[in-house]
Amino acid sequence: MVEKDHNSSRSRSNSTISTDSDSTASRVQSRTQTRASKISTELNRTYSGSYPDDVVPYTSSTPSEEHEDTEKKYRLPRGGPNAGQVLEKSKTGRSTLANSKLVTWDGPDDTANPKNWSTLKKWMAVVMVSLFTFISPVSSSMVAPALDALAADLHISSTILLQLTMSIFILAYAVGPLFLGPLSEVFGRTIVLQLANLFFLVFNIGCGFANTTTQMIVCRFFAGLGGSAPLAIGGGVLSDCFPPEQRGKSLAIYSLAPLLGPAVGPIAGGFIAENVSWRWVFWSVSIADAAIQLAGLFFLQETYAPKILADRAKRLAKETGEQYHTEAELTKIPFDQKLKTSLVRPFRLLLTQPIVQVLAIYMAYIYGLMYLMLATFPDLWTSAEYYNESSGIGGLNYISIGIGFFLGSQFSAAMIDRIYRALMARNGGVGRPEFRIPLMSIAAILLPAGLFIYGWTAQEHCHWIAPNIGAAIFRNWNDHGVPVYSDVHG
Repeated sequence: MVEKDHNSSRSRSNSTISTDSDSTASRVQSRTQTRASKISTELNRTYSGSYPDDVVPYTSSTPSEEHEDTEKKYRLPRGGPNAGQVLEKSKTGRSTLANSKLVTWDGPDDTANPKNWSTLKKWMAVVMVSLFTFISPVSSSMVAPALDALAADLHISSTILLQLTMSIFILAYAVGPLFLGPLSEVFGRTIVLQLANLFFLVFNIGCGFANTTTQMIVCRFFAGLGGSAPLAIGGGVLSDCFPPEQRGKSLAIYSLAPLLGPAVGPIAGGFIAENVSWRWVFWSVSIADAAIQLAGLFFLQETYAPKILADRAKRLAKETGEQYHTEAELTKIPFDQKLKTSLVRPFRLLLTQPIVQVLAIYMAYIYGLMYLMLATFPDLWTSAEYYNESSGIGGLNYISIGIGFFLGSQFSAAMIDRIYRALMARNGGVGRPEFRIPLMSIAAILLPAGLFIYGWTAQEHCHWIAPNIGAAIFRNWNDHGVPVYSDVHG
């Protein structure tokens, strides 16, 4: 009897163990299937262009709340990112996209994806956005050698008010990117860039026709507002076209444009102010900008992936008469809500993200120092108290700033990608934005050194080459923060 009870107990124990093992195996299998489903979803999103490839490492490997909500409403098709997959209606019956087809990239090698464009096509985009980025800073500083003539014609007696006619342009640089950048993520890069440049062109022409101080300041501010678009959108265009490890050379060209502009502008502005009216300082820039605007209509194509896919969906719908949607449209976010989110995002980043705050303060400080130096150039080189040069010859001293810009950007191009790849290899092949910071540590030391050489040698009336050396050193090392922010941006 005891033996029978013992055997019965052993049988129940074995049954319990078997049941527990089956339950454990079932849970493991369930977790594996769930994880595989999430990985499949992440791959589909990556191919669809929802996330830039250099942002993926910084997002959670699990679906976001927005996409989880989408998963509940729609059973997304599996099996790869091919267009033409039919969305099935969910069990809830709330789907408004039943019988619609999902439009994504035709695989990872789709040539419509800007990252798969030919080298020529990519660099055409880089050159065009660099030209847009170049012409606006030219206008920002080109007026510097003509300030005395401008003050005489517009009867400006206040030195502060006179300097404001030049610096108000830069104030607009702080405002424009806060809404122009987000708008490019709603309407696309190209249309926002072209319309903003047209806005800049109109008000820059208006500066040449200004007859009062108020007219000049208002036109300068709105010209700067339109001219700030390339600075806000250019980094996004490069991120659309190049993966992070290949972005250094394109960044070197792109960052050289807004840095060379403030140097080239005063050189031309000095000779224009010396030989013709100061109004031609603005009109000559407008002529060059009109040529760039016209070239952009032919050579600058859309690079923002969601916009390209949305245009593809519209084209397919028109050709076939069927309904097509992109993955970005599955959430059915109202347009006004999407626009609000895009406009609020930069302020939220600025107020909540320490890395954005630090880089914003750093770049604002450096940019302020640069224009403070530019504002001292006319008095330093043309006044009788110092070097007593003519407006045209005095403008040639801006070449030292241009040389500093050029050498600094080319050094960055040679080193930034090399350092990034080396640190990425040490990090298991995963890139991080902070891998571009090492060069900034060098800049932090040499920036004040160049500024000290410039100010001290000028005050002591040393040979004219000495302040130019200081200016070149200063400008050689104050553009290395740009690549870091570009990775954060996109």
